[in-house]
Amino acid sequence: MPKINASTVAEHRAQQREALIGAAIDILVNEGAAAVTPAAVGARAGLARSSVYQYFDSSAALLATITEEAFRRSNEALTRAMADANGPLERVEAFFAESLRLGAEGAHRPAVALMNAGLPPACQQRLMELHLDQVEPFRAAVRELGAPEPALTADLIAGMLHTALSAVENGTPLDTVTQRTLALVRRCLTQ
Repeated sequence: MPKINASTVAEHRAQQREALIGAAIDILVNEGAAAVTPAAVGARAGLARSSVYQYFDSSAALLATITEEAFRRSNEALTRAMADANGPLERVEAFFAESLRLGAEGAHRPAVALMNAGLPPACQQRLMELHLDQVEPFRAAVRELGAPEPALTADLIAGMLHTALSAVENGTPLDTVTQRTLALVRRCLTQ
């Protein structure tokens, strides 16, 4: 019987699965989607390729899991950040601040790598669905504020978020980017 490093078999399996997901994300971000294979992921996680198949039956299954997990984790963090906000403007600010924090941690890198991976149309569509679900609370807050042309306004403000994420990735301090971005967002939404 294989040795387990947890108090229960279920806990051990959960740890192994998490290790495989972490290894797959690392490979995806650093080497690209084509490099995410059961053999490579197993090697990175310190498991035999045959063990990987107990959790994921293909490279596609690994990529699908990475996608769903990355969005699930980010969505949970965004929901927590927005939960204590008082009113729609504070919800927008919380969404932006948390998105930038997550970006500084690299949480969006798997999704970016997948969007640039030349995935089949069905996979690209799923990525877009997940993204639209993720930004809906922000878009709802913009609508609630009564902004003129709320869909366009939300899209334009989201462009600031993308630019701010790039600034953080390029080395501008997170606090500086967050403060400046939130000041601009407030100005856009309160005039």
